[in-house]
Amino acid sequence: MEAGVVAGVGNSVGSAVEATPPIDGLRLLGPMALHRGGAPIELAHSRKVRALLAYLAVTDRPVRRDQLCRLLWDLPSDPRGELRWCLSKARSAVDEPGHARVIASGESVALDLSGLAVDALDVARSVQQGLASTPAADLATLAALLRRGEFLQGLDVPRSPEFTGWLMAQRRRFRAAEAAVLEHWVRSLAPGSGPALAALERWLAVAPFDRQAHALLLEALASRGRLREGDEHLAAASRQYEAEGQDWGPLALAWRAARARHAQPWPATREAPPALQREPPEATARRASLAVLPFTDRTPGAAGRSELGDGLARDVITRLAKLRSLFVIAEGTMFALADRRVGSDDAGRRLDVDYVASGTLSREAGACRVVLNVQLADRRSGGVVWAEEFALRLQEAFEVLEGVGNRIVTSVASQVEQAERNRAILKNPGSLNAWEAHHRGLWHMVRFNREDNEQARHFFERAVRLDPTFARPQAGLSFTHFQDAFLGWHDREASIGKAYATAAEGLMADDQDPAAHWALGRAMWLMDRQDDAVRELRTSIDLSPNFALGHYTLGFVQMQSGDPQSAIEACDQARALSPMDPLLFAMLAARALGLLRLGRHEEASEWALRSVSRPNAHVHVRAIAMICLALAGRISEAQAIGQAIRRTDAGYGLADFERAFRLGPQATALVRQAARVLDG
Repeated sequence: MEAGVVAGVGNSVGSAVEATPPIDGLRLLGPMALHRGGAPIELAHSRKVRALLAYLAVTDRPVRRDQLCRLLWDLPSDPRGELRWCLSKARSAVDEPGHARVIASGESVALDLSGLAVDALDVARSVQQGLASTPAADLATLAALLRRGEFLQGLDVPRSPEFTGWLMAQRRRFRAAEAAVLEHWVRSLAPGSGPALAALERWLAVAPFDRQAHALLLEALASRGRLREGDEHLAAASRQYEAEGQDWGPLALAWRAARARHAQPWPATREAPPALQREPPEATARRASLAVLPFTDRTPGAAGRSELGDGLARDVITRLAKLRSLFVIAEGTMFALADRRVGSDDAGRRLDVDYVASGTLSREAGACRVVLNVQLADRRSGGVVWAEEFALRLQEAFEVLEGVGNRIVTSVASQVEQAERNRAILKNPGSLNAWEAHHRGLWHMVRFNREDNEQARHFFERAVRLDPTFARPQAGLSFTHFQDAFLGWHDREASIGKAYATAAEGLMADDQDPAAHWALGRAMWLMDRQDDAVRELRTSIDLSPNFALGHYTLGFVQMQSGDPQSAIEACDQARALSPMDPLLFAMLAARALGLLRLGRHEEASEWALRSVSRPNAHVHVRAIAMICLALAGRISEAQAIGQAIRRTDAGYGLADFERAFRLGPQATALVRQAARVLDG
């Protein structure tokens, strides 16, 4: 510093500038403030200037000027002029010598946050990265940041409905983040300790209808013998739940179980409340649970709900329920919560679900468009699992709603499946319940090698033992036997019998599950019962039009001996429904063989090459690519694939390929023609 002062002799202004530390922090949780050298400095008094800075900071990317005008002004006389004034005031607050933080470039504006700590962004990044592995000390730091107050506390901008909607959404977001941080922090602390109790009380202040928070507090009070406080808490919570029309019975059961665990039975001198007279439910495995909220209409002047948003939510709820792979909260409950203006995060905690899907829509009058934003949040971690934006032409909105609904349903279902598989693979195998063992089996099943197939069968069998009424692992078990027969890993006839028997067990467990009919259809195809197989596969699609594997397998059957054009259409529908499916390689290969039967050999080759580029493509798929390339005259490429097959599957030949499939005369002739081309 002394060297700087010496260098600045004769220039007192420059010396003063050098002596002034740079701005190093922006506080958005609690009252908004800037910090220089760790100390707060005065911000502009204008609410719109502060709102502009906060919006740019949280958005953390360039924002168009017209969007900022819509955000902060409701029909101003000169929105561009008012925005320029706000930007000049924002520059005077945050720009520094040699470092302009407010960057206006053409039609966009951004805020340079380099070297600037922003508390809200730190919290958001931590939540999105996952709190499960966050150290307790870091969770305590995050909890302290969030306890400063609500997001932009005390700041509101009258007559700016778009900013008000954004502000309310951000406040809900950070309340949910605080609840998630507190939940993970509580679980990292010693049960019943003073810090744990304090964190639990704060958790309930943030999320008063979170059943897990109530249950953990009651457990802590029982463990410390503080029974009167537990009784009082249960009584207060029951009144709170009844006032909202919600069932407080699970809390009463949790208190009863906690007392029993700590040898504190309900006193015989007085009668237990009716809820405590029930038997506690058995700890059974359950499907992942999901709540879908009606889509909020953010169009300026809208009442918050619209026919389009409500209709889309109803459609998504219905179609997700038909998949049978998720426990989906009923439409009536979700719309009742929306009528009370309960946010998505609060709804998730009230209903004690694993995932919450929500969205917004807005009509852009000038552009004649509807913009739909959808996101899926993991309530346990507080992170966003998936988000997407759809833009629809206003006059076509209802016509294309079917396609958008399909995208939402399949994306939500596949993202939940992936998250559940990833969660199950990290757990100790001996501690898995039926749901988790099923997903552990799925993780192994889609790798399409003999060792993983055996592992998948082990986990599916475990899931069936734990819950014989659960149809999905029976379908998975049938698929492992299908692989044994189809890929020649075990005795073919014995494997076919097992594939059929386990599929039939799944159908007995739940004949409304599309996966059960899908498994049965595949087994019937192995048994050369083509008509029965097609019937079962069509049933799986009728039960759930969004069941991608039903569409694909119908195409798989048809591409061999049925209508090749229908096979291509079925495979295309499967890919549209599930573009990142683990069986994508098979969908591409089936399409290639359908094109081959239509005489489109070069096109078939391109699709076949796409199929073999997938990491889990098995030997039959590589053989299909070799056949397509040979018939397209691309001999050297076909021979290269043939050599790769011989390296990994020595002894594989034409007989193995024909034995695996149920090829009709036309497909058989094409396969043998390709073999002659390669031999000659």
